[in-house]
Amino acid sequence: MSKNLVIVESPAKAKTIKKYLGKDFEVLASYGHVRDLLPKEGAVDPANDFEMKYQLIDKNQKHVDAISKAIKKADALYLATDPDREGEAISWHLCEYLKGRKLLKDKTVHRVVFHEITKRAIQDAMEHPRELSQELVNAQQARRALDYLVGFNLSPLLWKKIRRGLSAGRVQSPALRMIVERELEIEKFVPREYWTIEADLNKDKADFNGKLTLFAGEKISQFSIDNGDRAHEVQTALTQAAAGSLSVVKVDKKQRKRNPAPPFITSTLQQEASRKLGFTTQRTMRTAQQLYEGIDTGNGAVGLITYMRTDSVNLAQEAVQEIRDYIAGKYGAENVPSSPNVYKTKSKNAQEAHEAIRPTSVTVEPASIAKHLTKEQFKLYELIWMRTVACQMIHATINTVAVDMAAGNPEHLFRANGSTIVHPGFIAVYQEGVDDAKANDDDNKMLPPMVEGDVIKLKGIRGEQHFTEPPPRYSEASLVKALEEHGIGRPSTYASIISTLQAREYVTLDKKRFRPTDVGRIVNKFLTEYFAKYVDYEFTAKLEDELDAVSRGEEEWVPLLAQFWTPFRELIDTTEKNVSRQDVTHEALDEACPKCGKQLSIRLGRRGRFVGCDGFPECDYTRSLEEEGGESSEPEVVEGRSCPKCEAPLIIRTGRYGKFIGCSAFPKCKHIEPLEQPKDTGVKCPECNKGMMLARKSRYGKQFFSCSCYPECSYAVWNLPINEPCPDCGWPILTLKTTKRKGTEKVCPQKECGYSEQVDDVAGEEEEASG
Repeated sequence: MSKNLVIVESPAKAKTIKKYLGKDFEVLASYGHVRDLLPKEGAVDPANDFEMKYQLIDKNQKHVDAISKAIKKADALYLATDPDREGEAISWHLCEYLKGRKLLKDKTVHRVVFHEITKRAIQDAMEHPRELSQELVNAQQARRALDYLVGFNLSPLLWKKIRRGLSAGRVQSPALRMIVERELEIEKFVPREYWTIEADLNKDKADFNGKLTLFAGEKISQFSIDNGDRAHEVQTALTQAAAGSLSVVKVDKKQRKRNPAPPFITSTLQQEASRKLGFTTQRTMRTAQQLYEGIDTGNGAVGLITYMRTDSVNLAQEAVQEIRDYIAGKYGAENVPSSPNVYKTKSKNAQEAHEAIRPTSVTVEPASIAKHLTKEQFKLYELIWMRTVACQMIHATINTVAVDMAAGNPEHLFRANGSTIVHPGFIAVYQEGVDDAKANDDDNKMLPPMVEGDVIKLKGIRGEQHFTEPPPRYSEASLVKALEEHGIGRPSTYASIISTLQAREYVTLDKKRFRPTDVGRIVNKFLTEYFAKYVDYEFTAKLEDELDAVSRGEEEWVPLLAQFWTPFRELIDTTEKNVSRQDVTHEALDEACPKCGKQLSIRLGRRGRFVGCDGFPECDYTRSLEEEGGESSEPEVVEGRSCPKCEAPLIIRTGRYGKFIGCSAFPKCKHIEPLEQPKDTGVKCPECNKGMMLARKSRYGKQFFSCSCYPECSYAVWNLPINEPCPDCGWPILTLKTTKRKGTEKVCPQKECGYSEQVDDVAGEEEEASG
């Protein structure tokens, strides 16, 4: 019989920890949260100090039963769930349940916390237990209650005023507002023409170019030359003045230092994995969880990185020393700074006891364990390893040079920029990526040696036409960065915010950029007009700060909820009485109906927004938003293709279920095909073991995944397949299932199995109930 029972969140972590503790310890997994609010109205009672009514989560009943059985035989209970707010709440809920069944009588209960799953860290945590932190539990309960109150009150209002099945969330809705506002900026953007004048030059057989910075004594700004005629005039004048050469009038040399980026926190890891690896935030967190919980590298499972949900850039002293020693041995002592690089944590609530995301041992080089890792595990581990090593290396030293050259006289100047790396320092290992970088490599160009008075051969002067561009749509990386900058959400919520917006079809990903759907626009319009305060970035960030204050014991959670709830409930009641559905879903146009003369408006229909007559149902005039004044636009021809049946041109049509490719000879020829070709998930079909699982859409637009060998193989699943065998039944794949209540889970598609496992521990962190 084990004297001690240890509870962790996942079976993978339990397996890793078990080998460090010995025969006197039994290690069981809770499989995430064990209790949640009752999924019905009244689960949070504002009239009774926001009393919260919980129930066991059905899918975890068998795991809780196993824990209940084991605790009867144990002397002590060690709660070793994750070292954050959610982990604290899981431990508290389990304790409350066991107390309710009188199973903790005469049992010693300890809370143990560790930030890496290594033998040293586990044993140290077991030797220094603490009590459960009620402040962290209160903060988690307050967050869960807020999400519930918003979801169960605002979502039904959306059903009445827009359409059934919609939902709103305390953090999700400001994120949607960001995406919609960016789209509106893009739509309102008017491109502006401008020209640059460049000189193609040669010295000592080296070609380079310079850009016009001064013309006729006037400094050239972006819009100094804004049309082709003016550009031609300037080009001609400069060509005549230069007479085949430019003369160097000034050489400005500088040396600058570039410092390494700090070690990863959750948000920066998600951003870099998106930029460099093309990972979604969910994929990043799922893979990081695997690296944290333990990988068998030949001598049993071992945790390879520290805890991946953190907003602290601190590194443990012993880790810093190990990194410095490693750098000295691998890259030379000259690449180690005289004192360790120290980074300042931006987050107000970052706990200094927490660490940044780093390898548990920097001596475990990615290449040395590559054969034990999946491709995505290797890529993410390598990224974390490189960033960690680089953060403790010496700065990069870069020489820059700017050369001013006159065309005939000093009133006409061209400038050439270039740089050379004198000492690469950390750049030898890693450089941080950037979002939406402009294609401008001037600073990285090599220039031939030049001094004042040199005459440079002029090969030609040319004008380049440009147009200003609208702001880019958000990618996953830039959206996470924007959320973090506004103080919206916390490390554990970014992935779920993004997945929730997609799951509810408020946004779509187009070329890895977010576009709001018509429904997303209408929901955002409703919330910004009638609930402006609750989608305000500053208000949302302030509420996050107050929840953090609760976790530090500086604020009480019940008064915080009361302060939020009273005006929110009043606004719900007022909006329900005074706002009609037409106020929300109709947008008046300054245009008369060509059929009956009444006003036209933009409306929301089953398949998105369209233009319709206010005289409906007496007048049935409608048209798509793309059509102008009732005149249907010409169908778009599919270039380079003809109908495989009759060889007529193929065109893009719009039907009941959206756009598709059809034959222009319809109705004589009825050939059709989907506009988007099925996407390969990279997962082999487990049924026939021949085809690949492809992402397709049903006739109703819902995504599903099926075998590429259809109709020979009819295997299909609704949820995203992943290359992981089921630990219970051995079925070759699992699927990722995202629901409103439970967040994202790994589930076995075999109905008779029933295996499921929480992927992220956000079941309550960013989970808005839908009523």
